[in-house]
Amino acid sequence: MRLGVTSLQGSFDRAFDGLLAAADRLDAAALNRRPHGEGTNAPAALVVHCCGVCEFWLGHVALGRPSHRDRDAELVAEATHAELRELVAATRTQVAADLDALDRGDGGMPNEVRAFLPGDGGDDEAVLHALEELYQHLGHLEVTADALGG
Repeated sequence: MRLGVTSLQGSFDRAFDGLLAAADRLDAAALNRRPHGEGTNAPAALVVHCCGVCEFWLGHVALGRPSHRDRDAELVAEATHAELRELVAATRTQVAADLDALDRGDGGMPNEVRAFLPGDGGDDEAVLHALEELYQHLGHLEVTADALGG
């Protein structure tokens, strides 16, 4: 499968740049504040969740790595700006490696979660789903940062 790895990596990188830029608009307290209390997501949690999204859909679903993901914990996570930059840097590196692996044809691992993907549930759909989620949450984070005064 030819994914156009350079173009896809650029799309992931732009999303991560946007996530960090929105987080950087906030002070340390606002970074971990839920704009409307319980049931809403703090900016830091959204960034942590986006990194989990990439690991799950690329690493676990497409490439078959074991997953110990705790999605609920991602959505209540707290972090500093430095911790978010470190997490995003590690995720970018892993995304690049995962896209290269998929481009080599290392994907296609059976996974029951593929049934939730559109089309044939192929690796390309897993990659596109991860990108969709990143950009959806980028918009969510930008609105949240606005609400928190950033």
